[in-house]
Formats: sequence, C-alpha cells, structure tokens
Amino acid sequence: MNLLKTLTAISSMTMLSRITGLLRETLIARAFGAGGMTDAYIVAFRIPNLLRRLFAEGAFSQAFVPILAEYKNKQGPEASKKLVDHVANTLVWATLIVTIIGIIASPLFIYLIASGLEEFDAAVWMTRVMFPYITFMAFVAMAGGVLNTWREFKIPAFTPVLLNISSILASLFLQQHLAQPIYAMAIAVFVGGVLQVAIQVPALVRIGMLPSLSWNPLAGMGDPGVRRVLKKMGPAVFAVSAAQISLMINTSIASRLAEGSISWLSYADRLMEFPTALLGVALGTILLPRLSKAKADDDPQEYSDLLDWGLRLTFLLALPAAVGMAVLAEPLIATLFHYGAFTDEAAAQSARPLMAYCAGLLGIILVKTLAPAFYAQQDIRTPVRIAIGVLIATQLMNLLFVPYLQVSGLALSIGLGACLNAGFLYAGLRKRNIYRPKPGWTLFCVKLVVGCALMGAAAWFGAQQIDWMGLQHHAVLRAGALLLLIGLCAAVYFGALLAMGFRLRDFKRIAR
Repeated sequence: MNLLKTLTAISSMTMLSRITGLLRETLIARAFGAGGMTDAYIVAFRIPNLLRRLFAEGAFSQAFVPILAEYKNKQGPEASKKLVDHVANTLVWATLIVTIIGIIASPLFIYLIASGLEEFDAAVWMTRVMFPYITFMAFVAMAGGVLNTWREFKIPAFTPVLLNISSILASLFLQQHLAQPIYAMAIAVFVGGVLQVAIQVPALVRIGMLPSLSWNPLAGMGDPGVRRVLKKMGPAVFAVSAAQISLMINTSIASRLAEGSISWLSYADRLMEFPTALLGVALGTILLPRLSKAKADDDPQEYSDLLDWGLRLTFLLALPAAVGMAVLAEPLIATLFHYGAFTDEAAAQSARPLMAYCAGLLGIILVKTLAPAFYAQQDIRTPVRIAIGVLIATQLMNLLFVPYLQVSGLALSIGLGACLNAGFLYAGLRKRNIYRPKPGWTLFCVKLVVGCALMGAAAWFGAQQIDWMGLQHHAVLRAGALLLLIGLCAAVYFGALLAMGFRLRDFKRIAR
C-alpha cells in the first residue's frame, strides 16, 4: 500500500471538501456579513459541532479504530461485524438521548457559552434545529472508522462535501424565502447530516459491515469490545478535544468583545481548517489504522518509521502553509469573503486572528500526527494529562493576550497551546522509545527554513503590489491575482527545495 498515493487521494477529496466549504463561507459572508445574526448562527452551530467532535469523530474514533483493527487482524470478520453492530447501536442511542436533552436545554447552553450574544432567541431556534446533527455524525464517524480500517478512505473523505453543498444551495435559494434568512443555514445543516448518513450505507454494504441496529438501547452493552471502547472514550474526550473546548471558551469571551468578534474569529478559523484538514486530518486518517496494525503485529520498527514519515511530511507542508497564510492573510480574507455585506472593516478584523493562528499552525497539525501514536498503543491517559494541562495554559494565555490583542489574542492562545501539546506528545514518544527519529533531521529542517524564507519574501513582495480591498467589485481579477501569487510562492518554495536536493521519491512509503 503506497501511503503517499493514499495520502494524495484523501487530500484530494478533502481539498474538494474545503473548497466547497470556503465557497459556503463566502456565500454566508456575502449574504449576512459579520454582524449579530451571523454570530448567532456560528454560536448555534458550535454547540452540536463541539459535541460531534467530542463524542463522535474525536474521542470515539480514537478509541474505536485501534480496537476494531485488533478484532479484524486477530479475530476475523464475524467478530468484527458483531463489534460494529453493538458499538453502532450504543453510539446512536446515546447521541439520540443527548440530542433530545440538547433540544430542550438549548437556551441554557446558549447562555453558558455566549451570554453576551445579542440575537439570543435566534441562536436558540437554530441550535434546536441543528442538534440532531450529532446523531447523524455519530453514525458517520462510526462508518468512517470501519471504512478506514478496511482501507476504504475515499467515501469518508468526501462525505463533508455534502454538508457544504446543502449549505451552498440554502444560501443561494432557500434563504430568500424565509422571514429570517439566516435560518436557512440551520436547516441546511440538518439536511446535510441526513445526506452524509445516506452516502455511508452503500459503502458499508459493499464490505459487509452495515451495522444492524436494535430498538433496545442496551443491546450490546454487555459486549467486552463495547465496554473497552467506552472505557477509552471517557478520557479520550479530553485528549482529542482540548482545542475545541478552548474554542468554545473563546466563543464566550468573544461574545463580550466588539460585535462581530465571533464572526471574525470564525472566518479565520475556517481558513485555518484548510491546511489542517488537507494534511493533519488526512495523515491522522492514514496513520491510525496503519499504526494500530503495526502494534497488533508487534513491529516497533514499522511503527517508528511510519511516525517519522508522517512528521517529515508535516514539516514539509505545514511550515510553508503557516508562513504563506500569515503573509497573505489580508489577500486571502479579502478574496474569499470581502463581498456584499462583508465590509472593509470585517475583512481587516478577520485577517488579524488568521495571522495569529498561523503562529501555531505547525503545532495544530503535529498534534494530529502525534496523537494517533498514543491511541494506536491504546494509551489514552497520557494525551489526557497533556490536554488538560494545555487547556489550562491556553486560558492563562488568554488572560495575558486578550486585553491587548482582543480577538487576535484568542487565536494566538489556541495556536501556542497546540504547540505545547505537540511538544509534550513528542517528548512522551521519545521518552518511551516508541519513536526513534531517522538521521538527517537537522539538515532537513535547515533546508525547509531556507525555502520558507525565500517563499515568504516572494509572498510579501507580491502582496504589496495589489490593493486587495480596492478590488471588491472585481472578483475574478482579485481571485486570479491571488492564485498567481500562490502559484509563485509554491514555485519558489519547491524550486528551492529541488535545488537543495529534495526529491519526491524520498517521501514515498509502502506500508507493510
């Protein structure tokens, strides 16, 4: 199995997801700007989205995939199918109960995370519409874990596109028919969740792993595999979601800053998700099942080599992404969002937290590469301890940065917190001799720094030649200029690396 080829395939699907996601955000910015109603929608969506990441995609996947890989490799398909049935039944019923509670308690949730929100009632209404998204995504996360374990990566990577398409259609056609147009976006999230569930079914049928659900919520709770997953899920909630919890706290803080602060932070966050998903999420998706197999096969050398490959790719691509996005923050925000109701001030204010986020982009992606090394070992406690410490450190940094940097301070705290998280994860792997770096890292990093410096200089010079805000009514011209500038930066960076001896074949890897 060529891991570089697989990574490219997953990243291509993820690229489609992020491009449609950016189109979705562009249309939302054009239609609704960065005011109180947009803040209400963002807050409303963050509640079910946080719970999705806590209990479905995040903690569940990290606990479930290593155990499922163990069943597949050691006990065979029949035992694996039984585990999938029982785990799916438990997960769906649990999230369904959480959804019912969430719909009833939505006003309390909104008050707790954004008490300073002006459009409180609108946020409550949208939260109630979107809460079932948790249940939909719980099934999707389970299906993704199964498909990834069976080396079926494309459907899970493509699935988020359906939410984006639903939101795009709602922003173009549905919102103009509603008394409160922003409500169309909440309805789109519900519909997108249904579509994401539907696309999993044929893929699961094809590999013989479509779960059989029971009307009994307790069916399967006696399964030892289910108990193992649940036991590891508890601490994993903290381990994989420290950044999300910090983001939720930051939302509460931002609701007390200037109106639009939540939106400014959100638009910057959307751009940060682009490289994070293309590299970090894609690498994590590949590494976790492969590391789990290496662990099951008792092959520590393969385990370490996989990590080394993942870390080199992370540095190779995350460093230039951080430099480029920091230098081109205003051109990026202006080109993608500066239309219609999205004002000059909103564009300028959104660019600042994006630059602050870039200080921690490498750390954010490294966490997604390093954390699977612990989960594949079925070690949840170490990442938990690190995550709790980082969460505290992030909030202490908020006390230091926010009074001076306002919303940019919130982004900087999350980025630097991720760097701390990555540093402690790396130290833990080295201390236990799980990861042994291959020779040549020092020279490798020196070459990357040279390439990034040259690229950053080219990006800065090119950005100064254009009045990005002044081209608001020339969308095609502005987008073309940005694409040319990004192409120039890529040519400078990879050209410099080629001149210094880098070759694509050096990053190819065939997994055993």
